[in-house]
Amino acid sequence: MINLPNLLTIARIVLIPLVLVTFYIDGNTARWIGCALFSIAAITDFFDGYLARTQNLTSSFGRFLDPIADKLLVSSVLLFLAAFDRLGMFGLLPAAVILCREILVSGLREFLAEIRIGMPVSRLAKWKTAFQLIALPVLIVGDAGPAFLHTLILGETLLWITAGLTLVTGYDYMKSGLKHMNMSSCE
Repeated sequence: MINLPNLLTIARIVLIPLVLVTFYIDGNTARWIGCALFSIAAITDFFDGYLARTQNLTSSFGRFLDPIADKLLVSSVLLFLAAFDRLGMFGLLPAAVILCREILVSGLREFLAEIRIGMPVSRLAKWKTAFQLIALPVLIVGDAGPAFLHTLILGETLLWITAGLTLVTGYDYMKSGLKHMNMSSCE
């Protein structure tokens, strides 16, 4: 249970409150620190899976905790961005779409696990995660970013792309899951 990939996943969870604390601190430095901490957490998401696969260190604990760590990181930052008014009016809708999809897919995975069916992550879902993990630190920096980058517009645009991918992957997962729901209701 204790191996490097699982320790990286646990580190991602430990970093969440540190990222969130930066929202309570005024000033550009706090925003950049929050961005850096979030980025470190996002990088652990890549390396825990990569190391688990390449070093044959996959575990039930890791398969359980990794998606939870991802959802905790993304959901808490989206909620704090909204609560601290760091999303423009057009950023709230994609944030809600992303949060709703995360809940939907979690419920679907839980149901499918009960009937012993796995739901692997699709390639498109990995792209969704990549856009999400780029959009959120940009939004954390917000107004503290260089003026020429228009960080709020850039972050919200990336968030909208993420929401679009979220809708597509959520639909794909639901379509796949519904097939198993229909099969299981016949048993």
